Amino acid sequence: MGPLGYPEMVVIFLIILLLFGAKKLPQLARGLGKSMGEFKKAKDEFEHEITRAEDEVTAAPKESLPREDKEDDKA
Repeated sequence: MGPLGYPEMVVIFLIILLLFGAKKLPQLARGLGKSMGEFKKAKDEFEHEITRAEDEVTAAPKESLPREDKEDDKA
C-alpha cells in the first residue's frame, strides 16, 4: 500500500469532520500533535540508549568479556 494521495486525505478529513464536528477538530489536532511529539521523544531516547549500550560493549576491554571456554579450564 503506497502513500496517501490528496484525494484520499480529503476523504479522510471529511469523514473526521462529520464524526467529530468543526468545534472538536482543533482539540483533536492538538492532542494528535502532542502524542506524536511524545512518541518522537520516546523513540529518540530509545535510540540513544541503544547507541550508548553499543558504545559500552565495543569500548569494554576483552578481559572483562565472558570467556566461552570455561569448561576447558575445569578439566
